Amino acid sequence: MKLDVNALRYLSKDDFRVLTAVEMGMRNHEIVPTELVNSISSLKHGGTYKVLKNLLKHKLLHHDSSKYDGFRLTYLGYDFLAIKTMVNRGVFVAVGRQIGVGKESDIFEVATEDGTVLAMKLHRLGRVSFRAVKSKRDYLRHRTSYNWLYLSRLAALKEFAFMKALEEHGFPVPHAVDCNRHCVIMSLVQGYPLVQVKQLQNPDMVFERIIGLVVRMAEHGLIHCDFNEFNIMIDDDEKVTMIDFPQMVSMDHRNAQMYFDRDVECIFKFFRKRFNLSFEESPDENDGSEVDTDESGRPRFSSIAKGVGFLDKELAASGFTRKDQEDIEKFIEGGIEKDADSSDEESEDGGRNSDSELNKSDINGVDSLHLLDQQEQTIHCDEEARVEENQENSETGQSQTSVPECPDASDKEEENQTMNNNDAELTKRLRKQNRRVIASVRGGRKSLASRNSYKDKGGSSSRNSKIQKQMSGW
Repeated sequence: MKLDVNALRYLSKDDFRVLTAVEMGMRNHEIVPTELVNSISSLKHGGTYKVLKNLLKHKLLHHDSSKYDGFRLTYLGYDFLAIKTMVNRGVFVAVGRQIGVGKESDIFEVATEDGTVLAMKLHRLGRVSFRAVKSKRDYLRHRTSYNWLYLSRLAALKEFAFMKALEEHGFPVPHAVDCNRHCVIMSLVQGYPLVQVKQLQNPDMVFERIIGLVVRMAEHGLIHCDFNEFNIMIDDDEKVTMIDFPQMVSMDHRNAQMYFDRDVECIFKFFRKRFNLSFEESPDENDGSEVDTDESGRPRFSSIAKGVGFLDKELAASGFTRKDQEDIEKFIEGGIEKDADSSDEESEDGGRNSDSELNKSDINGVDSLHLLDQQEQTIHCDEEARVEENQENSETGQSQTSVPECPDASDKEEENQTMNNNDAELTKRLRKQNRRVIASVRGGRKSLASRNSYKDKGGSSSRNSKIQKQMSGW
């Protein structure tokens, strides 16, 4: 739907009040009933119905009366709510032309009061070009019900958080200004998308700089997942800027290596095809990161050391769970305690005690595994005893030899016998229950017809029913 901001100047406070009421009702309603909109907006003298008619004329709401009479917000109405909030905050005062269209967003120019031009990105998930959000993204996580407006809001919040964190750590990204609902305001990048660039003065340096950004983000614990020529901006001075961040994942994601290799392969493929670069030698990264490369010069995922910072932990990136965060905190606390113990205690016994305390959980897990394998150990001990007995008989020719005893073999055999007896009793009880159920089903009562049911008192239908009963074995 095309964004026409001219209608925004003609909307009153009551119009935005009703739009907000519909938005509030959509938290737990797919279609908000008219009575609920009227009660939330609480306009006097039944003014809600007049306002709803005006909003329908501007296509800010959608009316649905298939199940009950109700309304829902359209993307245009959601845009108006976000723009009105930004204007009230003083972020910008004017909306300009559209400068970009993507599979899940639209980008417009906006101007501040002093004339500075910014970029406004409106997320629009649910388009025909991108509807596999549940499988491609993990915005929902544990949620089952959703609508596209809510998913667009989650994507905008995620992109704003990533952009702000990357900027603080010195990455070349746009400056994040503000965020509201599905709208993100950022600085306008003075450059061109790399896909539109036909010639470069130093393609080798640009290529090395871009690959260095991929490796450096991985060292901070993040993977872009859509790092290609469409999401890289370059200016006249060949300065590179990254854009589009809502799909970023953690280095601990189960598919992290696949995403990392895909980003690297996209850059290699584009520079080979567009600028005819050959990658015989490994590139030297300008960011100072030392990473092993394969024969074609591609950085290896396994050689990247995640030690510079934990941005995936700070931002709760996809793939980084609470369990990972707890493990990292335990590791840090354990390292501090270990350093304190090593500085205070010089004896070996102290070190052994600390190791035993740290490894209690591991020991408990091993003990549980050993308990499960007791029967196998007794069988193994019996087999070893028989083999030794046969060897001694063959060497000495004696008829009787001493058999080596397996440790605690008698106790283990008694435990196994008790377990087997318990299993036998359980199986007997289950079989009796099954027999009772089968007998009750076969010899149960017939279903009685209700008093108001139609009773056939003769005729062809009754005769046919009797024949069918005889044939079915009644």
